[in-house]
Amino acid sequence: MELGIGIGWRPEIAHEVEALAGIDWVEAVAENLCADHLPDSLVRLRERGITVVPHGVALGLGGADRPDPDRLAALAARAGLLGAPLVTEHIAFVRAGGPLTASPGLEAGHLLPVPRTWDALDVLCENVRIAQDSLPVPLALENIAALITWPDEELTEGQFLAELVERTGVRLLIDVANLHTNHVNLGQDPAKALDELPVEAIAYVHVAGGIEKNGVWHDTHAHPVTAPVLEVLAELRSRVDPPGVLLERDDAFPPARELAGELDAIRVTLRRAAPPAGYPAPPAVVPAAPASPSPAASAPSVSEAARDRTAVAQTALLSALVAGTPAPAGFDPARLRVQSRSLAAKRADVVAKVAPELPEILGDGYRAAFLAYAGDRPMSGGYRRDALDFAEHVLIAGGPADPVARRELTYWWQDRSGSRPPGRATRLIRAARAVLVGK
Repeated sequence: MELGIGIGWRPEIAHEVEALAGIDWVEAVAENLCADHLPDSLVRLRERGITVVPHGVALGLGGADRPDPDRLAALAARAGLLGAPLVTEHIAFVRAGGPLTASPGLEAGHLLPVPRTWDALDVLCENVRIAQDSLPVPLALENIAALITWPDEELTEGQFLAELVERTGVRLLIDVANLHTNHVNLGQDPAKALDELPVEAIAYVHVAGGIEKNGVWHDTHAHPVTAPVLEVLAELRSRVDPPGVLLERDDAFPPARELAGELDAIRVTLRRAAPPAGYPAPPAVVPAAPASPSPAASAPSVSEAARDRTAVAQTALLSALVAGTPAPAGFDPARLRVQSRSLAAKRADVVAKVAPELPEILGDGYRAAFLAYAGDRPMSGGYRRDALDFAEHVLIAGGPADPVARRELTYWWQDRSGSRPPGRATRLIRAARAVLVGK
């Protein structure tokens, strides 16, 4: 279906999005929506005929485990609630460990790249088929930005996406900002990727901003869209007329006039890059043959051995990123450190949003304390659990030094903690009681 020009809907800019002229559709993060009712802003947009597409971030279809039925059901419920024509997710893994590796489960709190190998492709394809069978509308998957690359990859990004589409019929959500990110960070040519992927499978396109620091491009979604990203959009438009193009912004929201200006820049780029009327379409590019034929290209399901190998590899990588274990063989330790710091910084930012009382209580010391905590302590659940675990860690360690702040943090933790495992809870409750009795 034709979507047109859209923008990512976020609660912080709900009023601005409603007031923007020329918006045909919006995209909302699925996990941020309630299962049984919509925010008033989205209700008003739908009443105006604006299409709303739910965009998932937590399925982890590229992970070794099969998709969680509860997460699939939640995504399906959001699609039904919104009357959406499709749902979208990412080609990524977001957790590892657990039963497949007989190790503790690990949460990344972020989208991490899957290895472009036949094993990982087989696992991804079966996971996608499971998801497709569970969703009431078509599924489209997004390419992600990366700071790291896997060693010994067997396919290029374009080949990997082409194989995925061929095997599953899934649609693609192409993020041109992510193609630019991978160009800067990994040396991957966005034009080559566009040549190799099946552009006719594109459901829509993402455009977003970022920033370069010390030679590394950070896909922040908190900065203006840059000229190089618009150049990748123009490359894509020279090959295909995408059904939809959407501007993403997740933080540091600018005034409405700046959002409107970025949307105008996207419109101008699409118009200028379009082939002249009557100009013949460029010939279809036949993707280069992969290094070797897929050993399981026609297999009805993936082998458990492939899942096991994928699980071991992803667990080793995620453990190095969030638990301080050694870098797996073949990875660049320096680049892993960059990715690890990026994951910890994102955790700090998101925890500050879901639990704004923590930076208020801890003041300027919040960020340093959280980064020290996150250095070797993986997430054990979602960000709200992470906030509680962080507060618990600070209190058990005897902080904060200011007695007023310590009392406030103690009350905050007690008010939200609920039941806890006996060992850790007992220590904290004793510490909390000592503080309260002593004051």
